[in-house]
Amino acid sequence: MNYAKNILETIGHTPLVQLNALAKDIDALVLAKVESFNPGNSIKDRMAVKMIEDAESKGLLNPGGTIIEGTSGNTGMGLALGAIVKGYRLVCVINDKQSKEKIDILRAVGAEVVVCPTNVEPGDPRSYYSVSKRLADEIPNSWYVNQYDNLSNAAAHYEQTGPEIWDQTDGRITHFVVGVGTGGTISGVGKYLKEKNPKIKIWGIDTYGSVFKKYHETGVFDENEIYPYITEGIGEDILPKNVDFDVIDGFTKVTDKDAAIYTRKLTREEGIFAGNSAGAAVKGLIQLKEHFKKEDVVVVLFHDHGSRYVAKMFNDDWMRDRGFLGSEIKTAADLVKIHEKSSLITAKTEELVMHAIERMKKYDISQLPITDREGYVGSIDESDLFKAWMEDKDIVKRPIKDYMQAPYPVVDKSTSIEKIAKLINKKNKAVLIDLGKGMYRIITKHDIISAL
Repeated sequence: MNYAKNILETIGHTPLVQLNALAKDIDALVLAKVESFNPGNSIKDRMAVKMIEDAESKGLLNPGGTIIEGTSGNTGMGLALGAIVKGYRLVCVINDKQSKEKIDILRAVGAEVVVCPTNVEPGDPRSYYSVSKRLADEIPNSWYVNQYDNLSNAAAHYEQTGPEIWDQTDGRITHFVVGVGTGGTISGVGKYLKEKNPKIKIWGIDTYGSVFKKYHETGVFDENEIYPYITEGIGEDILPKNVDFDVIDGFTKVTDKDAAIYTRKLTREEGIFAGNSAGAAVKGLIQLKEHFKKEDVVVVLFHDHGSRYVAKMFNDDWMRDRGFLGSEIKTAADLVKIHEKSSLITAKTEELVMHAIERMKKYDISQLPITDREGYVGSIDESDLFKAWMEDKDIVKRPIKDYMQAPYPVVDKSTSIEKIAKLINKKNKAVLIDLGKGMYRIITKHDIISAL
């Protein structure tokens, strides 16, 4: 009989699948290494079990112990499988950028999850790096995995993923393309492939907000390159020990928007339901197409499964809120459609200033059209109110009509965005859109910028 003695024995031997629609403009055979076929639905299963087994052999992880790791979710899942089979407790420290699905899945497989803020420095005591280390110091009989600097990470891919790719392509691979996070995959696979054939090119996919590309090209760790980004699973604000820059031939950076769009394209045009870093990898692959020739065999690796991003990249509202859906905004009607469920918030001339302030706070807005029986007769803006308050603290008790400015210009819904933008200036902070049948909406500078 042919069966696995436990779930860990099913890790690896994932398929290579040819890309067709998305690779139609690339003069090479493009093959995707689809790692979602692992039992934990990601490539991280490989290195998670390798790190556990190496820690056991070194006496770092003892029976009944606790495994502690800072993770974006996928490594946590791999560690959870190992912890279940081998009888360990698992504590996963995750940042709040990660999808809710990842957190829910970790809890579903028995992990204790601690969520930390994303937008803090790595050395901040609230960061998921710092919290992981602190918990390892506080919890008895515990082992801090540290996938970033634990070289068993890269070793797993040198021993498993690299040989699989070499064998599956019959040694004909010419390029390997993969997103870089902890660096274990690109370094382990890259080292193995270059030992087999030094001519093979290893390309890393980076994201804007990460330091990898510039550091590889200049040797400069530029803190000005570090800023928040949305793409999950790739990029870093540190230099993990697992990243072996010597085996990497180059990097290309992919925007958050392109990564999200191509994550969806991969599902709809290739039938491969993969995660966010796979979308970034596909876009990066297309950006690198001039490096490939017709006889080349290019392998691009997809780290994880799309089910972990259902509430994000595969959710239209989430995509639309970030301007990622790519719908073209040309007229007032296009712009207003984004906010079609909201109503126009106004104030009346005889209301007190305090009422206008309360309304602005409640609806998180900065401008209000002012009405009376004749219609729209004025406007009020938070900056004007602030200046007035600096001169007279009692303005909140006075009627709005004493402080209102000229009414906002009114245009019809077919008016171009360019024309609306020209109407907005220091004296005039918004424009009213006449939708017909007595319905109006407001467009501000913020609305136009958000739609870009």
